[in-house]
Amino acid sequence: MVHAGVVPTAEATRDGRRYEILDGRLLVTGPQPPAHHAAVIALMVQLKHACPSDLLVAVGSLPFRPTPTTTLRPDLMVCHRDTPVTEPPVLAVEVISATTRTTDVVLKRALYETHRIPSYWLLDPTTQELTILELTPTGYTCQAVLQSEESFEAIHPFPITLTPATLCS
Repeated sequence: MVHAGVVPTAEATRDGRRYEILDGRLLVTGPQPPAHHAAVIALMVQLKHACPSDLLVAVGSLPFRPTPTTTLRPDLMVCHRDTPVTEPPVLAVEVISATTRTTDVVLKRALYETHRIPSYWLLDPTTQELTILELTPTGYTCQAVLQSEESFEAIHPFPITLTPATLCS
């Protein structure tokens, strides 16, 4: 249960929902299907293997609080170990599902762009598609849209080879 003024952390919620605050409004994402969780875990493992020691890979539990009225919880986030939660992570990843597609593709993209997150990835386990966006002075620019067995050598936030089929199987 969510009480006025209190947003439970991912660890505190047992209902499988994710709670975020957008300009003072509560955004609740319902429980996700098994394919969503499997894709999050597969990408987390791959990111952790490639991640330099000064960065931290967090899965949904670490909030990004760019303003006092906004708390965001990407499915995956890579940030500097010693950076406060008010500073942008170097990477935010959302795993798309039927119930989160519009929020992830439209709303979160705009929010992450506004709050200057350098890299934003969208992984769709249903279609085995990975979209890699990088922040430029004019907004996000698409670096790659990968399908199934296609691979891409990302350099941001650190070098890593990505193949959607390996993340979505």
